[in-house]
Amino acid sequence: MSNLVLSPEAQALLFTEARTANAFTAEPVTDEQVAAIYELVKFGPTAMNTQPLRVTLVREGEARERLLKHMSDGNRDKTASAPLVAILAADTDFHEHLPRTFPHFPGARDMFAGDAASRAQAATFNAALQAGYFLVGIRAAGLAAGPMGGYDAEGLEREFFEGTTLKPIMVVNIGRPAENAWFDRLPRLELDEVVREA
Repeated sequence: MSNLVLSPEAQALLFTEARTANAFTAEPVTDEQVAAIYELVKFGPTAMNTQPLRVTLVREGEARERLLKHMSDGNRDKTASAPLVAILAADTDFHEHLPRTFPHFPGARDMFAGDAASRAQAATFNAALQAGYFLVGIRAAGLAAGPMGGYDAEGLEREFFEGTTLKPIMVVNIGRPAENAWFDRLPRLELDEVVREA
C-alpha cells in the first residue's frame, strides 16, 4: 500500500512521468485552460499570503517577436513554436494587497512599505514558490510546460515591464507535447543524499 493519498495516475501526471517539453503541437492553449490552471494553483501557500506572482501571456504575432529577441539561442526556436508562452514575474509592490490578503495583521503593509530590499527578497522567494505551483498546475490541465531561465532578464524587463514593479523570474512554454518532445530523463538524487535528521 502506498504512503501517498494521490492516485498512481495523478502521481504520474504531475511528477513521475511528467517531463519538461521542448517541442509542442500547434493545438492552442485556451483562455479557459489558463483560468482553470490559475484557479487551482492560487491556493498554494506563500509567506504571509503575499501572492507576488504575476503572469504575462504571450501569444503569436508582435508580442511573441518582442519576446524572442530576448531569449537565449538555445531557447529561441522552441519559444517561437510553442502555442502559448507565459512570462512569470514577481511584483515587488505585493505589499499593497496585504490589507486584503492578510487582514488579520493590520501592520503587514506598513512593515514592508519602507523596506524595498525586504520586499524584493520576499517577492522573488514567494513568486518562485508560486512558479512551481504554476508548473504543476499546467501538468494538472493535461498540458506540458517548458520552464526556462535562459533569457536576457534586463532586456525582458525593459520590453514588457518598463515603469512597473514587476521583475521577470521565468519564461514558460505551454502546450501539448509534440512527438519526441522530451530529452532523456536525467538522474535524481536519492533520499539519503537529500534528507537527514538534525
